[in-house]
Amino acid sequence: MQTIEILGNNDTRSGFGAGLLEIGKQNSQVVALCADLTGSLKMDAFKKEFPERFFQIGIAEANMMGVAAGLATAGKIPFTGTFANFSTGRVYDQIRQSIAYSDKNVKICASHAGLTLGEDGATHQILEDLGMMKMLPGMVVINPCDYNQTKAATIAIGNYVGPCYLRFGRPKVPIFTPDNQVFEIGKALTIFEGADVSIFCTGHLVWKSIQAAQALAERGISAEVINIHTIKPLDSEAILNSARKTRCVVTAEEHMYNGGLGDSICQLLSRNMPLPVEMVGVNDTFGESGTPDQLMAKYGLDVKDVVAAAERAIARKN
Repeated sequence: MQTIEILGNNDTRSGFGAGLLEIGKQNSQVVALCADLTGSLKMDAFKKEFPERFFQIGIAEANMMGVAAGLATAGKIPFTGTFANFSTGRVYDQIRQSIAYSDKNVKICASHAGLTLGEDGATHQILEDLGMMKMLPGMVVINPCDYNQTKAATIAIGNYVGPCYLRFGRPKVPIFTPDNQVFEIGKALTIFEGADVSIFCTGHLVWKSIQAAQALAERGISAEVINIHTIKPLDSEAILNSARKTRCVVTAEEHMYNGGLGDSICQLLSRNMPLPVEMVGVNDTFGESGTPDQLMAKYGLDVKDVVAAAERAIARKN
């Protein structure tokens, strides 16, 4: 099995901050809005470099979305920044009515997603956001896996015309994708080729799926690992081609079963190629306070859970 080189460790929110600064340098129409979390969203460098293009809205997220829609109407490319819970649940009406319905070129950038927000607990952890955002017509939904991919994704959505939701996180995680990569919206990336089971993964679960595939290889199981960084539009061709080869599937994500990546893949397979699917995700519950590692283990989002899901999928196929 191919060895994956770890290039360092950093949080994906820092990748967003680096990407925002870069796209700001490339395009003078890019502006940034923040809801009193400039440091947490790593927007400091953009604010320092372009103070006239940075707007501190304060703890008024619904107003931030309205302001962003207005700026987009005037030809600007607004990037909004706050925690994922406040970027979606608190402001869903404003996003639906002012951004999605009118197809505004707004980039909704959401940090501290999922259980890995950790000790802040269930009120701040959101596990429903991918589903909420993918259901909005015309909304692009992206969930990158490491610092480098998040930086590249931030630049890519800045160059894309239309509303986008970009999800990223708080903890430091391994960096294993190339520096200065070109991010292609809607194009899945194959990490390992395999013959026995397809593991479709996204966000923080990509690295855990890589580790799971390595563990499975030691047991003589050949796992194909594909990074689905774009939840919408889904790379249907890549998913169906892989599933056709392996005949069983695992999905892995830091999100509810309902509405997430697994939900999208199950819909795709049910219409085209019904196969055994095992889902690694959170099953109809809120989170709680704890360290990221504790929570990922308790809620079944760890390496061993991906391994077990792959074994179940293979057993069902056989």
